[in-house]
Order: sequence, then structure tokens, then C-alpha cells
Amino acid sequence: MNAAEKVCAFLDEAQVYYLATVEGDQPRVRPFGTALVYEGKLYIQTGKVKPVSHQLAENPKAEICAFHNGQWVRVSGKLLNDDRREVKVAMLDKYPNLKRMYDPDDGNTQVLYFEGATATFSSFMAAPETVEL
Repeated sequence: MNAAEKVCAFLDEAQVYYLATVEGDQPRVRPFGTALVYEGKLYIQTGKVKPVSHQLAENPKAEICAFHNGQWVRVSGKLLNDDRREVKVAMLDKYPNLKRMYDPDDGNTQVLYFEGATATFSSFMAAPETVEL
């Protein structure tokens, strides 16, 4: 299992993670639930009309954090847009409940991947483990 797969598996188990972006000088945090490994990269999904999309277009630096079973992961890096239809299809296939709101050809569905990211797994019981994505 590579680093992206390990992080994605943790996010899948946690079911919810929190994505932090910035808007001007104000941090913005919100819950997310999508994670996909595609071509070895960790992807998330949102809508292009949402403020989070505009925030990432202005400043792609972001961080996600999830907690599950006494352990947490923080992933920090840049989230970059990937407009390829095939990765949108893969994301929506993994999360079929999103197909009620999103379609790969709707002009709104957005998938973003982490570039230059570091993930740190932590707990109160063990030393942190850091992996590069």
C-alpha cells in the first residue's frame, strides 16, 4: 500500500474529515467525505460553485484532518484541479450517492489532487508517522 492509499484508507474509515482553506486572511474549515486514489494521487471532490473551490483557486494550500479510533491524520499540501472526465467518473462511481447532485459533464463537478503533500499519522499512544504523497 503506497502513502496515498494508506491515507485514503484512513479517510474512508473515518468517513468525515475537515478541510481547511484560507479566504484572504481568514481560515475556513468544513467537513468533507470524499477521498479517492487515482493514478497514485489522493483526490477529493467538490463543486466549482462553492466558496471552497474559489478559495483553492486563489490559494491552493490546504490541510485536511480526520480522527478515527484514537488516531488522527493531517495532510498538508496544495490541492490542484484536474478537469479530466475519467477521474470525475471514478470519484462519482466510488460515491454513487453524489450522482444525485453531480455529473462528470455538468461543468460544476470538481476533483482536486494533493501535490507536494505530507501526511502525518498521530495518536497519544505512539510516535507520529509522516509520509510523503
